[in-house]
Amino acid sequence: MTQLTTAARPAPPTVIPAQPLGLALVRLKFRLLAALSTEWAFRAAWRLFTTPRRLPEKAWEAAALADARRFAVPGPAGALAAYEWNATGTRTVLLVHGWEHRASFWGVLVRELVAAGYRVVAFDAPGHGASAGRRLTLPAYVRAVQAVADTLGPVHAVVAHSLGGATVVVGPVHFNAETTAGLPRLALLAVPASTPAVARRFAELLGLPPAVMGRLNRYIREQHGRDAESFSLTQAGPLFPAEQVLLLHDEYDESIPFAEARELAAAWPALHFEATAGLGHNRIMREPAVLARIVEFLA
Repeated sequence: MTQLTTAARPAPPTVIPAQPLGLALVRLKFRLLAALSTEWAFRAAWRLFTTPRRLPEKAWEAAALADARRFAVPGPAGALAAYEWNATGTRTVLLVHGWEHRASFWGVLVRELVAAGYRVVAFDAPGHGASAGRRLTLPAYVRAVQAVADTLGPVHAVVAHSLGGATVVVGPVHFNAETTAGLPRLALLAVPASTPAVARRFAELLGLPPAVMGRLNRYIREQHGRDAESFSLTQAGPLFPAEQVLLLHDEYDESIPFAEARELAAAWPALHFEATAGLGHNRIMREPAVLARIVEFLA
């Protein structure tokens, strides 16, 4: 592991926040449901787990898409809203966003990649942004990324954040099937190493009892013929056909613990791991030093 030098920021203070009233009410709901029926509690939790919020548009998002060519790709839940910048670029970079984000969140990186001469494509996942659908699972996201990738021709690189990175690698999404069947460059930002760990954090947030989590694990096996751990990057990463892989993760990531990045780096020897400090889970997508490192890596 190496440390990527970024603008100096103090470590966030350790604060134990008061429990929001809304969260307390949700936890009470799930306690009551679980007392009545494990199945009812599981179904309600699964719906919540797979339903992203469509967050209000930020002021800078429209500007991020202003120069893009917009197009639609048929996806698993309907049309996927996709965007292309610098169509004449000689090499293609696909950007894959995380949970409750959308293509426009990549606006700062898009500007840097276009300046470096790349053709850049991003899209909104099902249930996100301007794409159709209301819910999203990891397998459905895999199908969506594959649908977009199949329209692009040769892909030089993928840059993926959080759930987007897990999706590309765990699927796996297949690139350049007619030539190398591999990907020259893969840059991962703040990705989860363990799918069960993501589920555990969700269960802890809602106060779900072990019986409900056991039902969740059974459901995954029933639906996909594999257990939840098989969807983890620690297992899928070393098998992914990429020539070079870069992992960037912040020491103070509030969503995906930094320990998971260390775990992933240990499990994936070919991966190059660089840490940042003070950027958290989302600012890592916009930090100038991080963007410069990504552009350097993709060359």
